[in-house]
Amino acid sequence: MNSNKGLLYLIPTRLGDNPPLEVLPLSIKKVLEKVNHYIVENEKTARRFIKRVTPGKSQAKLVIQVLNKYTLEEELLSYLDACDNGLDVGLISEAGCPAIADPGADIVKLAHSKGIRIVPLVGPSSILLALMSSGMNGQSFAFNGYLPIDKQDRKSHMKRLEKLSFDQNQTQIFIETPFRNNQLLTDLIKTLNSRTRLCVACDLTLPTEEIYSMPINEWKQKELPDLHKRPSIFLVLKESTVY
Repeated sequence: MNSNKGLLYLIPTRLGDNPPLEVLPLSIKKVLEKVNHYIVENEKTARRFIKRVTPGKSQAKLVIQVLNKYTLEEELLSYLDACDNGLDVGLISEAGCPAIADPGADIVKLAHSKGIRIVPLVGPSSILLALMSSGMNGQSFAFNGYLPIDKQDRKSHMKRLEKLSFDQNQTQIFIETPFRNNQLLTDLIKTLNSRTRLCVACDLTLPTEEIYSMPINEWKQKELPDLHKRPSIFLVLKESTVY
């Protein structure tokens, strides 16, 4: 690593609108206090987050570059110029940990190629929090992002992931656009085997947090939670033994 270059800090954010220091360590506050250059998914929410954690920090001094699905690959090449010039840069996700199910991974890859030291900071990851609380296999697991939108493709994908979970004893994790959560939950209950375990973790770290983990046959007897527009994680594991 080149000691003359600045550092790239990977800065986690909250999963919801709770007070930042309820879920984030003081190390994040210390980094935000000293760093003025940021790469973020959404400038408005990033500025609000920085102000919430460090209210005395000058917003006018912040240099912010936006990284989202519309950012061109050639634009990325200049995003770490500040590090090349000896200045530290913070990478902030829209929610949770940067570079996990997040476009920030491209910046981290670029930093490695430039010999820039990367400093990952501790913070909440909805994927890991859901896995921790699921009672499923935490030694072998896979995050699959979003399932297909087409109904038949989605059903086939659910069955494929279910089979994979059984064959490899591997927890399968996925998410959905929040306004489609209720439909996904209904489809999972209709499609999966009765002994397959399904976990739904909703509003993690928030006062409204709900976590349910049970076999499909028990889900069929339960009044389903309302997940509409609530950030949720879904986990599936078809087990040989059900408790």
